[in-house]
Amino acid sequence: MATYIPSAKEISRKWFVLDANGKTLGRLATEAARVLSGKRNPRYTPFIDMGDHVIVINAEKVRLTGLKSQSKIYRRYTGFPGGLREESFVRLLERKPEKIVEEAIKGMLPKTRLGRRMASKLNVYRGDQHPHQAQKPEVLEVKA
Repeated sequence: MATYIPSAKEISRKWFVLDANGKTLGRLATEAARVLSGKRNPRYTPFIDMGDHVIVINAEKVRLTGLKSQSKIYRRYTGFPGGLREESFVRLLERKPEKIVEEAIKGMLPKTRLGRRMASKLNVYRGDQHPHQAQKPEVLEVKA
């Protein structure tokens, strides 16, 4: 018996909408990462990008539990000496709420070329409007 491996022609990608309004960041990110990686698909194959497209709306209304909203800090390095930049969760939520959701989801994907291909199917928007109506996305419910 031969092992079944799906070909690229057999992969049909769907579009899903996740509403971040009042949802916990981690629970939202895990569900989005599962959809992007294709683990919800019964034909899941670890070394093939089987995932679907994900649209996250209302990124500015995501929440954290406990005291994480006051203590969480996002760091990035510019590449120059003394170039470590830090920004609090509250400040980044005001400035770029899409970045918070994107980083949480991308952090749950593989750190390889395959993971970058999975992450390219992620679209995060502030507010409840998105330009992907033509793809007829399905609403995906996440537990609060």
